[in-house]
Amino acid sequence: MEALTLTTPALLFSAISLIMLAYTNRFLAYAAVIRGLRDKYLERKEESLIRQIKNLKLRLTLTRWMQIFGISSLLLCVLTMFLIYIEQQNAAVWIFGLALLLLIISLALLIQEIYISSQALSHHLSDIENDMQTRK
Repeated sequence: MEALTLTTPALLFSAISLIMLAYTNRFLAYAAVIRGLRDKYLERKEESLIRQIKNLKLRLTLTRWMQIFGISSLLLCVLTMFLIYIEQQNAAVWIFGLALLLLIISLALLIQEIYISSQALSHHLSDIENDMQTRK
């Protein structure tokens, strides 16, 4: 097996940074939607709003964990670089492997969150289609 060099974990920096930017944008979008739903819910306590709020709460939780695992992966990449710098190759390999595992978990949570988001949008489309059918 080839030795781990400083450039290997450094390659993940840009990828993880872009992923974290996307996660942060999702988080901010959810925050705006939740604030709007809160105001609507205070006006009229409809069951559909409660379902949307519960769905957003789950998606927000997933996004928080995506961020935590992504940031942890980045932190371990930095630790890997430090271990390589102080010539602790074996420890660096294991820490980098853990960083990759955390990144995989973060991306798997993203897939789950996208699936839930798609289901929520499908429900909205069904509601619109049902409303269109009843208006005919």
